[in-house]
Amino acid sequence: MELFFNDASLHGQFDIHGFRRAIGRIMAIRTAGRRHGRELQCHRNVSNALVTRDRRMPEVIQFLQKDERSAVQLWLTRTGPFWDDSREHSENDWMECRGELVTGTAVGEAAHAALHGRSSGLVSMEPSNWLSSPLPVDWRSNGIDQATSVENFWTVESLQRALEAAPLPTQSWAELETEVTRRYPGLDFTAEAFEPLRGHPFSAGAARRIIALLGILHKFKECFDDDGRRTAAGNRIYEEYFTGDNALFSDSSDTEKNDFRSQLTFRHPTRRGEPLFCPWHGKVRTQQLRIHFSWPVRAREPLYITYVGPKITRR
Repeated sequence: MELFFNDASLHGQFDIHGFRRAIGRIMAIRTAGRRHGRELQCHRNVSNALVTRDRRMPEVIQFLQKDERSAVQLWLTRTGPFWDDSREHSENDWMECRGELVTGTAVGEAAHAALHGRSSGLVSMEPSNWLSSPLPVDWRSNGIDQATSVENFWTVESLQRALEAAPLPTQSWAELETEVTRRYPGLDFTAEAFEPLRGHPFSAGAARRIIALLGILHKFKECFDDDGRRTAAGNRIYEEYFTGDNALFSDSSDTEKNDFRSQLTFRHPTRRGEPLFCPWHGKVRTQQLRIHFSWPVRAREPLYITYVGPKITRR
């Protein structure tokens, strides 16, 4: 389960003493999540959120005890992790929860994860306008409407119960390889695909991102009709994730293709002696990792995952 701090649950409702009690609960929930291998992800803008009617976070946390203040500042301004660094849902998506627009918030990001088959949960401030669970979210993108719901937690006890019942998070690159090859049978992983990760420091955040990106590729590979034509759902995935300046998947530049052609060329897994040029890649900003794969994606051809590891075209 991926955990997101619900930034929408900070809406200027506190006085100083009430905020101190509430942020203490949030920090206790964060600690409980970490004991189960889950980090509580936040948005970078939370460090400047409106806490009281007329005071924002930087001013209000000065009223905390020194150790409390240091812990909150460290989390919100330095360590995170910050989900908006690797945001997945688009500003062009319409995401709504109980009549409120939640595009660009943790509610929207958690709902996006749930819609793509990943377990996610929100952690909300108490008191707030967000003390119900699960939270229903409607998503409209490129003419397609979908609905989902996200579990919401505001006590340590409720989160602990959920995490005790949840599968353990991925804790190594070897576990990651085993998990994705089992979970995504529509992808063809080459024998050497994960070799570049061996010896590379493990990152739970990067592992989550790799799982998410491979999940999108797997879903994209399934979006063809009996005649081999891309379906409407496939077109939506292409528009959302493969186009635009901030696309999660893109082709390498012409300069990169020229300068790194040999590094972007892999052994074809089934055609002996034949090279497989794979400049298309998915981007993992955490640790600057990349996923290279064969292109274009076609109905009756394998989608080969040839490389998962540090950015190849790094200068």
